[in-house]
Amino acid sequence: MTNDRRNFLRLLGTGGLGASLAACSTQPRTSDGQDVSGSGARRVVVVGGGYGGSITAKYLRMLDKTIEVVLIEPNTQFVSCPFSNLYLGGMLKDLKSLTIGYDKLAANHGVKVVHDTVTAVDTANKTVTVSSGTVGYDRLVLSPGIDFRTEDIEGYDINTTPLLMPHAWKAGPQTLLLRQQLEDMPNGGTVVLTVPLSPFRCPPGPYERASMIAMYLKQHKPKSKIVVLDANPDIVSKAGLFRKGWKKHYDGMIQYRGAQKVTAVDANNRSVFIEGMEEVKGDVVNVIPPQRAGRIAQVAGLIGPDKAWCPVDATSFESTVKKNIHVIGDACSAGVMPKSGYSANSQAKVCATNIVALMNGRETTEMSGLNTCYSYLSAREAVSVVAVYTAKDGKIIAVPNSGGVSPDLSEVEAVYASSWLKNILTEMST
Repeated sequence: MTNDRRNFLRLLGTGGLGASLAACSTQPRTSDGQDVSGSGARRVVVVGGGYGGSITAKYLRMLDKTIEVVLIEPNTQFVSCPFSNLYLGGMLKDLKSLTIGYDKLAANHGVKVVHDTVTAVDTANKTVTVSSGTVGYDRLVLSPGIDFRTEDIEGYDINTTPLLMPHAWKAGPQTLLLRQQLEDMPNGGTVVLTVPLSPFRCPPGPYERASMIAMYLKQHKPKSKIVVLDANPDIVSKAGLFRKGWKKHYDGMIQYRGAQKVTAVDANNRSVFIEGMEEVKGDVVNVIPPQRAGRIAQVAGLIGPDKAWCPVDATSFESTVKKNIHVIGDACSAGVMPKSGYSANSQAKVCATNIVALMNGRETTEMSGLNTCYSYLSAREAVSVVAVYTAKDGKIIAVPNSGGVSPDLSEVEAVYASSWLKNILTEMST
C-alpha cells in the first residue's frame, strides 16, 4: 500500500465524514426505525441532502404538512463544498464549520430521513430502490449533485487516480487529502491545478482555490508556484477581479494558462497532458475532471441531448423527459443559472412551492430565482457575483440589470461571505 493511500484511508476516517448506510432490514427505514416502504398517501421522495435536497424537503413540509416527505441521503453528515477552499488555504483548522447533520429536519419538520443510496428508479410504478427494498412516491425530487466524466481523460482510473491526484470537488476526505499533500510538498515545489470546460460545479471555485493555495504557499512555502491549466479560453467567472487579486497578493506565484485542456494523466508520475501532447508535471496535482449530473439521474434516464445534464421545466423544475420527477441543483440544466449552492437553494424553494401547488390542484407560481456567490482572494478580501433569474419563453434568463460583480476586492465582502455561509447552513439543518 502506498503512503498516499495510507494517508487517504487515515483521513477518510477523520471527523466522522464517512458514509453511513442504514442497517439492513426487510424494509427501508429511517434512522429512528420508521418504515417507509411501499407508497405513502401524498408522498414526495427527495434524493440527495445537499444544498438543494435538504431545502426542498424542509419547505415541502413547511408549506403543506399533509404531504409526507422522505429524504434519502447516504451520508449522515453533509460537508459544504463552498468555502472548503478556505481549509486548503489554512483559514479553517478543520471542516467542522462546513459540516451539518439531518436530525433537526426530522425533529423540527417531520422529514423522514433515510440514510441509504438510491440505485434505481421505476417511473412506471413510481418507486425508488434502496439496499433494503423500495420506497413509493407520488412525486420524486432528485438533487444528486455531480458525477465525473473521467472517461474523457485518458489514464484516469476512478478508483486510484483520486488518491494521487485528488479532485476535492466533493468536499470531505478529498479536501483533507489535498491539504495533506500541500503540507507534504517541499518548499519550491509546483502545484498543478486543472480546470474542466464549463459548465461545471461552482464556476469561480477553481480560481478561488488557486488563490487559497497561493495564500498557503506564500506563508509556508514561498519558493513554490501554481500552474493553472484551464480548458476554457479565459477565467470563467470574475476574471478581472481574480487577476487583480493575484497581482496584488501573489505576483509571480500563479501561472495562469487558458485554453489548455487536459486530456490525459499519468498519476504515478504526477503528470498531466495538454491535448495529449505537452506534459506538465507537479509535486501536487489537483485534477478537476469534466462533470455531468449525478449517477442516479443517469440511471433514471433523465439526461438530455447534451449527455451531461437534465433538462427541466423552467417553472416547476419537473423533468422534460419523464413526468412526476423534478431535478434541481447542479444536476439540472437551468439556462443561465450557474451550478452553485445558492442556485440550488433558490431552485429548491421554487420547486417545493410548485410541487405543493401541483399536488393540491392549484396553478404553479412564476419562477423567481437568485444566486449570490462569494470568492475569497486572501484571508481578508473577497468578491461576489449576484443575479436574479426568471422564466421567459420556457427558459431561465437573468433579469436585466438585476445584479453584477463586486466593484473591487473588499474586506466587507469577506464579512458578508462568512455570514452567508452561517445563514445558509443553518437554514439547511434546522
